[in-house]
Amino acid sequence: MAPKVPSSRKPSQRPAKRKAEAEIEVGPEGPSEEWSGFGGDGEGIEMVSDEEDTGASTDEDEVEEFPEIDGDSSVEDEDDEDDEETGEDESEEEDDTGEEEEDIAGASEPEKEAADNLHGETALMGEGLNWERKLGSYPEPKIITSVLTGEPKKVYPPIEPEYDSDSSTEDDPNRVGRIPMHWYDDLPHIGYDINGKRILRPAKGDELDKFLAAAEDPTSWMTGFDHTSQKDTQLSSEELDLIRRLQDAEVPDASYNPYEDTVEWFTGEGKQEIMPLTARHEPKSRWQPSKWEKQKILKIVRLIRAGRIVPNKPKAKEPQWYPLWSTEAETSRPPPLTAPKVPLPKHAESYNPPEEYLPDQEEVEKYEDLSDEDKVKTYLPKKYDSLRHVPAYEHFIHERQNRLLDLYLAPRIRRVKLNINPDSMLPSLPSPQSLRPFPVFEALKMSGGGNSRARCVSVSPDGVWTVSGDEDGIVRLWETFVGREAARWKLGKRVGAVEWCPRKDVSYFLVGVEDEIFAFMPPYLSPAVESATLDVLVPRNPPPPIGEQTEKSVKWSQESISFKQSASTFSSPLIVVGLPPGAGMPKQITFHRRGDYFATVSSAEGHNAIWIHQLSKRHSQSPFKKIKGMIQRVLFHPNKPHFFVATQRYVSIYDLSAQKLLKTLYTGSRWISSMDIHPTGDHLIVGGYDKKLMWFDLDLGNKPYKVLRYHTKAIRSVAFSPTYPLFASSSDDGTIQVFHARVYSDLMTDALIVPLKVLRGHAITEGLGVLELKFTAGLGTCWLVSAGADGEVRVWCN
Repeated sequence: MAPKVPSSRKPSQRPAKRKAEAEIEVGPEGPSEEWSGFGGDGEGIEMVSDEEDTGASTDEDEVEEFPEIDGDSSVEDEDDEDDEETGEDESEEEDDTGEEEEDIAGASEPEKEAADNLHGETALMGEGLNWERKLGSYPEPKIITSVLTGEPKKVYPPIEPEYDSDSSTEDDPNRVGRIPMHWYDDLPHIGYDINGKRILRPAKGDELDKFLAAAEDPTSWMTGFDHTSQKDTQLSSEELDLIRRLQDAEVPDASYNPYEDTVEWFTGEGKQEIMPLTARHEPKSRWQPSKWEKQKILKIVRLIRAGRIVPNKPKAKEPQWYPLWSTEAETSRPPPLTAPKVPLPKHAESYNPPEEYLPDQEEVEKYEDLSDEDKVKTYLPKKYDSLRHVPAYEHFIHERQNRLLDLYLAPRIRRVKLNINPDSMLPSLPSPQSLRPFPVFEALKMSGGGNSRARCVSVSPDGVWTVSGDEDGIVRLWETFVGREAARWKLGKRVGAVEWCPRKDVSYFLVGVEDEIFAFMPPYLSPAVESATLDVLVPRNPPPPIGEQTEKSVKWSQESISFKQSASTFSSPLIVVGLPPGAGMPKQITFHRRGDYFATVSSAEGHNAIWIHQLSKRHSQSPFKKIKGMIQRVLFHPNKPHFFVATQRYVSIYDLSAQKLLKTLYTGSRWISSMDIHPTGDHLIVGGYDKKLMWFDLDLGNKPYKVLRYHTKAIRSVAFSPTYPLFASSSDDGTIQVFHARVYSDLMTDALIVPLKVLRGHAITEGLGVLELKFTAGLGTCWLVSAGADGEVRVWCN
């Protein structure tokens, strides 16, 4: 129970107040004409605004202070006070009633009527006010006479902001309604309040102010922009929950349950529908014929009787007979078909066949013993003296029946034969004349004078020197531009591979013989290049060996020479790399593009066939512990730490830094013989002993993009040009195929491969042709050097 708030007025003050109100209502001069005319029926009381109340303050007496209202007190507390004052109020009301009756008795008739009406209304209002006061929710009003209309009205005291007030009265809400707010974009105000006053546009900060306010206020995410008030408004938890439900595609009403049990309104005992759902009468169209349909039917009947509408009679289609194999072409029937042709008779069907067609007695017995299904022929050749002696053919009727079945069961399909020129199906390639330069003729022929095969060849990075090795163990150094032999080294063992270092600041080459690799420096070098080469091959302080040296490890050794000695007298190798015993003859030597690492492939099987050597640290290692298949070729990627290993049928790509397998290329070749990589590192060509050349685009997949078959015998070597879009292949057929290979930077454009020239000149010796070829890279030339089984080294020029 809330505590009782004492009233600010005493009970004795109420009669005086009521008497003052009665004087204000009637007035000393009696009611006016407006009041008697408008409020005669007792309905003239209204509530006015504060402005009218201000104007009428001159006519009203001094009003006592209104009592404070306790909103928390109960009705029981106020009933206690009313019971105490009941006796005094009743006595005071009786006194007031007597005085009013005396005043009315001395008034005129209009004044009496107005007083009666006002007395009735006052009694009604008094009852209402007593009831409101009992509830404790409304204050006691004043009744005054309006200056504008001259009629009595109720005036309530203003609501004090200390109590009984909500937040809606603090701000002036915008009362413009649901209109486009951009109409007020060019105006200083944004609308009008309930009194018709303008509501000025609130101040707005820039984007930086908004950002700082959002960063400092943790509840900034809970605000939304109100277009009516032109400012951010705090959203309530119910509004945030409604937004979340809309974003999650849920029902906006949180109390809604979409999975409520079905209420069976009309299912079950006692729930059957007896009365119709609606009391609407059944339309006439359900039981009475339509007059519009009747008129339409009568119209159709009159047209039928007049003969203007004739029913369709079924037309009898007579079969159209025409010769199936006729040659006449008519548009009303399908085009004629060609009848199956009868096979022409052969020599065995002649009445006088040659002697070799006549069977002997043994063959006749074998033919008669066969069943009808196993007999290839239905007759045996026989010989008659003349055509008159030939009897009737015993299988004539049977063969005629089979002929008719062939005609009857022949397919009724016309096959369209396309007359296409085969040349038009070839792709349109550019002319070779527009793709120059490329090698077209033989410029030089260098021969050692012996009968041994020139097994390998290599060209220096500047294109000045060419080194070749033959099976007699002789290594020759040639001048590429003149074909003169500048030096010769006799090793006494068969040479398997030679390779020039790709660095341009040094000049040396490696030679692979049985279980050994030698490093040689050519003569006639400049002092700077010679000094740099000696620092690489024969440093003053050689690095110590890495790891333990065993019998199976690679052994490095170098010559102890004087640096003042002339390079032209270096007839012995500067470095000797001893491979493990049983490694065999190196058949390939390939350098990394930086020139410090080189790899060798030997003829041995297993992981010992591949060795990667580092020249600066004098260190060698086998990258694989176990490998399947026989190793044919290896390559270093020009730009990435990738290593290509070609076995008999596959090419595997390894990442040396991550030590893992990246990809396996399926060549489709039976035996891979050689391979080379494009200078960009995105394309690879592989040659095989089965006369196929495969072009791989490493970005497309693991299968060949192109397979070229231009050689008639096994392919021995393939090579890319380091400076021009060219590549070439050599074969045992003694020819060299030169191709144009343009690679585009656009990944959506395929490489353009055009065959350009076939170079012939090497002689085929013991079934072998051109064994190896290399492109030159210096002096802006587009030359090609090849070594053949005939012991000759040839230079091809453009």
